Amino acid sequence: MANPSDLPEWKHSLISLTLSSSILTFGTYTLKSGRVSPYFFNCGLFCTGGTVGPIASAYARTLHDYAARNPEFGFDVLFGPAYKGIPICATTLLSLTHLDGEKYQDVGYTFNRKEVKDHGEGGVLVGDTVKGKRVVIIDDVMTSGKAIREAVDIIKAQGGTLVGIVVAVDREERMPGRKEKDGGSVGEGSAIGEVRRETGVPVVAVLTLGDIVKGMEGLGRTEEVEAMKEYYAKYGARD
Repeated sequence: MANPSDLPEWKHSLISLTLSSSILTFGTYTLKSGRVSPYFFNCGLFCTGGTVGPIASAYARTLHDYAARNPEFGFDVLFGPAYKGIPICATTLLSLTHLDGEKYQDVGYTFNRKEVKDHGEGGVLVGDTVKGKRVVIIDDVMTSGKAIREAVDIIKAQGGTLVGIVVAVDREERMPGRKEKDGGSVGEGSAIGEVRRETGVPVVAVLTLGDIVKGMEGLGRTEEVEAMKEYYAKYGARD
């Protein structure tokens, strides 16, 4: 693992906030996959005045920094899949304007309805149009990739072009219950890796398991660090 000092200060601060707010907790957690994880990250608890701002700022910084490193990358609209992606999407756009108001003032945001509205303005989307525009999906977590694929289908159907995806956490573990084929590469991949290959666009995370490990190392939380490393050794993805 890299030196904890390699982790940007804003990530250190975000990890400390998730600990103090019980968003990131440690113990014994049986996941939907049946795996027993030593940690749990509950994005639904980014729901107070003290937590919404920092996580929105973290999403914005992740997206802004990626764009700065990749000059060819650009976007016109942020898309928040209903329901959890909606507030994240809106607050991320606000935070982007705080980073660079001139650059992001014309970027829009939109989200989908769970059911198509057949009266009033109608349609499946609320907010800015995606037709003919470059779209970035903003969501909380990616477990199987099903929700993201649904969002991709909506964007394509509405005439938009997907250019990127940003999620809160990449657990960096392979998808459960997969049968290996073609030498085992598919069975060793993560949901994020698979979606990245399917869509051909960058999928970036605000925090990865590696980031969390570094942050916990910086806090001297040796027991938790060892538990996460053991979990990764057992279930880590090989994308």
